[in-house]
Amino acid sequence: MTVREEMENQTVNIYCDESCHMLRDRVPIMSLGAITAPKELTRPLSLRIRNLKSKYQCNGELKWTKVSPAKLGLYVKVLEYFWDCDDLCFRALVVPDKSLLDYPSYFQTHDNWYYKMYFTMLKTIIQPNNCYNIYIDLKDTRGATKTSKLHKVLCNSHYDFDRDIIRKIQQVRSHEVELLQMTDIFVGALSYLHRGLSKSHAKIELISHLKRITGMKLNVSSLPSARKFNLFIWRPTESMLND
Repeated sequence: MTVREEMENQTVNIYCDESCHMLRDRVPIMSLGAITAPKELTRPLSLRIRNLKSKYQCNGELKWTKVSPAKLGLYVKVLEYFWDCDDLCFRALVVPDKSLLDYPSYFQTHDNWYYKMYFTMLKTIIQPNNCYNIYIDLKDTRGATKTSKLHKVLCNSHYDFDRDIIRKIQQVRSHEVELLQMTDIFVGALSYLHRGLSKSHAKIELISHLKRITGMKLNVSSLPSARKFNLFIWRPTESMLND
């Protein structure tokens, strides 16, 4: 049986996070990412992460912003656990410079474009033979509106008008969901790399370790067919750029 056949006809949970997605945040890049896992395995997978946190005496939330020399060993183990676990996969989309985009010429707003990028990030994950629950980190007061619109956009794009494929998109608090915390680490690492930051030795070490285990430079797209760690560096066509 192929990997695709094994992944069909099941319920998959998708845990999404984003970084630098605001229009006027003075950061050129934007990163979107998602961890996927079979629904029936999310509990034992999450328990394994909790056990790692307990082993390293970490009682709080795993977050990219909390990567430090003292906690580097724990974060390395989390990356290795992801890589060794066949049931966990990651997909990300990175926009190197969102400030170059010319929205008015394409009769769209930053919000419209944001949903298109989310769709682009998720479209290779969602297969019509499966059904999906999507969980998004609760970040701001606009979360409910964004979640509702994203659900509508994704369902319409897959002709899923009865929402049999994409069953729900729900906001959750990341400190309660270990797999969302794992997504935060990956998205944070990609954002840090693509922003060209280097102040934190621990974060640079963690990114180097991620490069080693994936065998990727992380600044170019993976093959579209890559399953375990799929990365898409999105660049606009010349006609979409500001003059």
